[in-house]
This record gives sequence, structure tokens and C-alpha cells, in this order.
Amino acid sequence: MGFYDQPDLQQQPKRQSPVLIAIISAVIGGLIVLLLTPLLFRSGVISLPPQPAAPTNITGPTKTTSVNVTSDITKAVDRVRPAVVGILNYAKSEDPFNPEEVQKGTGSGIIFEKANGKARVVTNYHVIEGASQVRVVIPSGDNKNKTVNAKVLGSDPTTDLAVLEISDQYVTAVAEFGNSDTLKAGEPAIAIGNPLGLGQSITVGVISSPKRSIDVTEYMATDVIQTDAAINPGNSGGALINAAGQVIGINSLKIAESGVEGLGFAIPSNDAQPIMKNIIHYGYVPRPFLGVELIDLMQLPQSVWENLRIPANLEGGTVIRGVGMGSPADLAGLKAKDVIVALDNQPIATASELRKYLYKNKQIGQEVTVTFYRDGKKETTRLKLAEAPKSFR
Repeated sequence: MGFYDQPDLQQQPKRQSPVLIAIISAVIGGLIVLLLTPLLFRSGVISLPPQPAAPTNITGPTKTTSVNVTSDITKAVDRVRPAVVGILNYAKSEDPFNPEEVQKGTGSGIIFEKANGKARVVTNYHVIEGASQVRVVIPSGDNKNKTVNAKVLGSDPTTDLAVLEISDQYVTAVAEFGNSDTLKAGEPAIAIGNPLGLGQSITVGVISSPKRSIDVTEYMATDVIQTDAAINPGNSGGALINAAGQVIGINSLKIAESGVEGLGFAIPSNDAQPIMKNIIHYGYVPRPFLGVELIDLMQLPQSVWENLRIPANLEGGTVIRGVGMGSPADLAGLKAKDVIVALDNQPIATASELRKYLYKNKQIGQEVTVTFYRDGKKETTRLKLAEAPKSFR
């Protein structure tokens, strides 16, 4: 007998987790479906649902149209463009083995007159300077420009203007001049010219200043229109027009400095027209003169002021360095070291201002009152203006 009853040593069966069984069943079922699906599709037991039709490009009715873009600028350009021409400057070749003329430069011009089988063109003097032959390129609507020989009627280096004459055979338009005295800063300005010899080109900007005085020589200043419309090499002599298609200026030069976009300048139409008439009539511009050699007072040291015995608070003036024998100044009694401070009671601060006043306000044969200082005394004299000799023009 034993001390205790012995337990049943036979091990009971282990129960599996229901979660694990479900996962294994799902994997096995998925594998079976994956393997049998292609067979079922091929046998026709399972059929695919109908596929939607592929999208097609849906467009509305098409129509080719053209847009007629018009504005004040395009109308203005169309009005004057046929009257703006190219200028070709030809000079004799410096090559002794090639005696033919070669093109020296290009520029632009404006047809402003047409009569009796001839047409006249205004351009810049520097465009035709030194030329042995000048040719004018007339724009044509069929893109076949006509090139004709031109005759130089005359020029005025002081204002950088020249007038040419050509046959009017191919001329279809004449430019109209506007009133440059009524210009206002900020109004539209359109430059038309022949930049770099490429043919007609249009640039648009505004009037930056309707009247700006700049020095064109050491002793001469002139009034110009300042614009920010681009004026490039070859534009010289071309037209600066307003929104009405009228020529308000003749493009003359461009100043460009480091860091500066560029300042375009044009000779005002009201200043240019009387000069053009003189060039046509005389071949040059007759101008009045006093017959004196001048130096600006502000260029002289204070010791000279003391020697001249002029007021220390004088704001400007021009000193006579010499007087031409028999000149109007000589006949009126003006002498070296006299300091001119006014003409016709209009203050004169520089020699440039003196010439500018005479050229714009006086005619040959007219009288002018000169106010000056001599030996510390303020005096006046009146003289009759003569025509400037060629060397003074």
C-alpha cells in the first residue's frame, strides 16, 4: 500500500489560440483565391465589369481671328513713320588701292517739305559731316526701301542741324511740326529713327523736361527737350513726336554715363524751323554778334575780381578779353576788361548765355543795350549788331 493515492500522469491536450487560427485561415484562403482567380476568369466563371470609355478631347468650335490693336501711339506712329528716313554718309576710301566710296556712318532724317519735284529732309549736322556723298533711304510699304542720292543744301554746326534735298519720286508723306513751346513734363514722347542702321525703330517714353539748357560747345549753350525714350546711335536726326503724330523735336544726341540709363535730347521744333529756313535760303545760319572775345567771370580767381573792381556780391558776368577792330563792340566803345552783366536789362551770367540771348532774340541790324562794369562803375551802351563772320558761327 502506499502512503498517498498516485495522480494520473497522462498529459492533457494543449488548446490553440482562436486568434492565431483565424490569421492562419485568412492567409491560406487568400493564397487559394490568388491562385485560382486567373483560372476562374479564363474559364468564364467570373467576368470583368464593363470598363468606362477612354476620355476623348472635348473642344468647342474653333475660329481663327485677328486682333486690330490701335492706340494713340500706333496712330501717331502710322502718321509720321513714312516721313522718317535713313541717312547714309559715304566718304572716299583711305585705301589707295580702293578708290571707291565707303559708308562712313548712318543716321536718320525727317521729310518736312515737298514741292516742284523735290523733297527736303532735315537731319543732324554730325550725321552728314565729312561726307563726299549722302544718300537717303525712303521707307516703302512693300518692304523694298528706295535709296536716292541727296544734295546737302547747308548746315549749322552750332545747333547740329543740316538740310538735304532729294527727288520726290518715292516720297509719300511729309511730317507735320507741332508746337514745342506747349510741351509738359510727363506727356508721351515717341522717338522714331534708324538705330544702328537697322531700319525704322520705335521707342516710347515721356517728356522728362520740355526745356533743358546744355552746353554744346565751350562757349555756346542751347535749349533741348529731354526725354527718357531710348535714343541710340543712328537715331540722330530722327523724329521725336507727340501723341498726335506731330514732330516736336529732332533727336540730336544721347548722354550716357556709368550708372545712368541714358538721357535723350531733341532740338525743339520751334527752335529748329527758323534755322532750317535760313539753311535753305543761305546755306548757313546768319547770326548777330558783338565782336568780342569773352571769358566767364566765375572762372577767374578772386584776385582778378579785385583788380577789375567789381562788386563782391556780383552773381555772374562775362569779361571782355579782346575787342575786334571795327566790330559793333569797338564802335560802341567797349574795351578789354569790361564785365558784361546784362543785355537789354536781361541778366547775363556767362558767355554762353550772352550768345544764346543774341541768337534767339536778336536779328542782324537790330540794336541791343549792353550793361557792363568798368573800373568799378556800372555803365550802359547801345550798339547795332552785325553779322557774325564764318569763323564765329
